[in-house]
Amino acid sequence: MSQPSASRAALTLAALGVVFGDIGTSPLYALRECFHGPHGIAPTPANVLGVLSLIFWALVLVISVKYVSHVMRASNHGEGGILALMALIPPTYRGPQSRGVLLGLGLFGAALLYGDGVITPAVSVLGAVEGLSTATPAFTPYIVPISVTIIFGIFLLQYRGTASVGAMFGPVMIVWFVVIAGMGVRWIGFEPHVLTAVNPVHAVRFFAANGYHGFVVLGSVFLVVTGGEALYADMGHFGAGPIRLAWFGLVFPALLLNYMGQGALLLQHPDAAVQPFYRLAPPALVVPLVGLATAAACIASQALISAVFSLTRQAVQLGYSPRVEIRHTSETTIGQIYIPTVNWALMVATIALVLLFRSSSALAAAYGVAVTATMAVTTVLAYVVARQIWGWSRWTAGAVTAVFIVIDVAFFGANLLKVLQGGWVPLAMAAFVYLLMSTWKTGRQILGARLREKAYPLDQFLKELPRSHPDRVAGSAIFMTGSGAGVPPTLLHNLRHNKVLHANVVLLTVITEEIPEVPDARRVDIEPLGLGFFRVTLRYGFVEEPDVPAAIALARGRGLPIDKDDITYFLGRETLLATATGGMATWREGLFSLMSKNAMRATAFFRIPPERVVELGMHVEL
Repeated sequence: MSQPSASRAALTLAALGVVFGDIGTSPLYALRECFHGPHGIAPTPANVLGVLSLIFWALVLVISVKYVSHVMRASNHGEGGILALMALIPPTYRGPQSRGVLLGLGLFGAALLYGDGVITPAVSVLGAVEGLSTATPAFTPYIVPISVTIIFGIFLLQYRGTASVGAMFGPVMIVWFVVIAGMGVRWIGFEPHVLTAVNPVHAVRFFAANGYHGFVVLGSVFLVVTGGEALYADMGHFGAGPIRLAWFGLVFPALLLNYMGQGALLLQHPDAAVQPFYRLAPPALVVPLVGLATAAACIASQALISAVFSLTRQAVQLGYSPRVEIRHTSETTIGQIYIPTVNWALMVATIALVLLFRSSSALAAAYGVAVTATMAVTTVLAYVVARQIWGWSRWTAGAVTAVFIVIDVAFFGANLLKVLQGGWVPLAMAAFVYLLMSTWKTGRQILGARLREKAYPLDQFLKELPRSHPDRVAGSAIFMTGSGAGVPPTLLHNLRHNKVLHANVVLLTVITEEIPEVPDARRVDIEPLGLGFFRVTLRYGFVEEPDVPAAIALARGRGLPIDKDDITYFLGRETLLATATGGMATWREGLFSLMSKNAMRATAFFRIPPERVVELGMHVEL
């Protein structure tokens, strides 16, 4: 269904204010790092044209072709991001082992994006504020404190949601892109020869002349495309159409003009490599430009923060993360959310990075390793989707993937050289997040297996029930169980200790499917078991938050004979015990137990009224 033009325009404006902040502020530091960073190369005319050629083709091939035109077609019912892409892989793809490898890759790619989500706000804000030292060196001692204050403010605003934040930031980004395009056009007018950089021959000559050093510089060139993965992850917030319109209509042309303008400046003034972006502006306008750049840097942070929120929600619903509080910030768009715990964790980590590295050049050296690895994983997963979902032939999908993977591997190799200079930081963060997500997923599988091992067969229980003659009391009891197999332990505990059964007993299982949303027609399955027992299965998509009372009301309308005013929910509260005989190392079982204790309470997550809940505890050995 096509969007109304007014809604599409609003979403395009909001996308400008959220999605393109990261890639839109790359001109602050990307070209500078190529010629003045730790691995900078001499700004000779041939090198300038060669680097500009690499930048042009990186933006065309990586962003315009790979992400905007190709990967964004891999929409999981409107949702984007590496976990949504991973969920598109059919369960039967080449057997469970091959799918397991791909899921592991996708999970690690998602973890890498968390590392990127921490480093992007730090490098963007520092890169903008450092412009103050261009205006006057007197500001130099205050750059880090000012940056920390701005970052704190960015995270403080997140509770308002991406819709209101995007509406505030969208107009600012329009001004930003128009201004940087104008700055570029001014200098292109002085050196129109710089436009010949679109010829890929300049890039080939650059590598031929500089060899290994040219390959090293590729790690800095990559800074111009670092927002690609966030662009895809934010697709669920705004839709593919508005993002494509904003990219081709404003962002892409403005970025090209600014980079070409910086190149023209360097052709005339090679000494400007120290700060080419701010040198584009007349001296009298540097301070206002710093203010605008700082606002744009705040917006750059928003792109990754929003992407991390989306990934976290998907991770919770797909079983890779403990339950966390997720607040919806829009009444009309399901993708716009705020997650307090993730927000404050990102803030602390980002401020710590600023205090540790203290300059955008130092942070730029740490930037890129995690993002390039994520991009390579996305390319592999997109190949599987092209073959399995889109029906592409092996040759077509392979040829397209080969082009992208060569680019990804080249960028990844160049960025690997940065590991010892700080690139280890996002990798370490990603490894930690991957450990948490994989531990939670494996731990839940082990816990489910342990509960199934101890479960009493349901058919045998129902066969013996008439002979035991338990007292049946009025009302309905809903026993929540993670598995439809066997009698829920909570039911057995209640029967053993309270010696009663309710007149109606519902065995309720909530399943998250690997699609964003489940239609109401498929929401509820009801299976009568006899003797007043019913098995009810609720299905949700991975972008939906379960609402059990609402689903039960839907089930009542479809024949479930229970009184809405006389329902008691029975939930299990497991105390997990780490053992040496489990499926994970003891320390990982301990970590899983700790994560489980700190997860959001099931009553709040499933929106069950606390006054209707009875929790029964049990010990489970992992």
